[in-house]
Amino acid sequence: MIRPATRSDVPAILAMIAELAEFEKAPQEAVATAEQLDEALFGPNPAAYAHVAVDSAGETVGFALWFLNFSTWRGVHGIYLEDLYVRPAARGGGHGKALLRELARICVERGYARLDWWVLDWNPARSFYESLGASALTEWVPYRLTDDALTALAAGE
Repeated sequence: MIRPATRSDVPAILAMIAELAEFEKAPQEAVATAEQLDEALFGPNPAAYAHVAVDSAGETVGFALWFLNFSTWRGVHGIYLEDLYVRPAARGGGHGKALLRELARICVERGYARLDWWVLDWNPARSFYESLGASALTEWVPYRLTDDALTALAAGE
């Protein structure tokens, strides 16, 4: 079963974020708190949204955390999938596909033009995504400002 996340899902989502960070070999980078996640998802001005996958025993086994982006070329919103994660014991049960299907359904229902996400080049899930019809955007190179570089640019340095 796929459903929108509720406040009571925050601890499970946070735990899975830590599991995902471990899988991606960057556990030290996952510093978000339950309070931050709760505010982002359920505060007065939500900046992100989440859906969870629940197995037949009622256990939360996966999540998709996403937010809106905008295509200037298409003139409409899209969804940017920040994280998709299914716990190892639940993989192969269709939870990841069901989460992606729900986000695709939201895109179609709302007239959004795109469903975007990034995948590490070594992640074996790439073949799964390609089997769904997704294509890698190899001509685009992601850039990011963080920490000291972000602060320096903001200060005009």
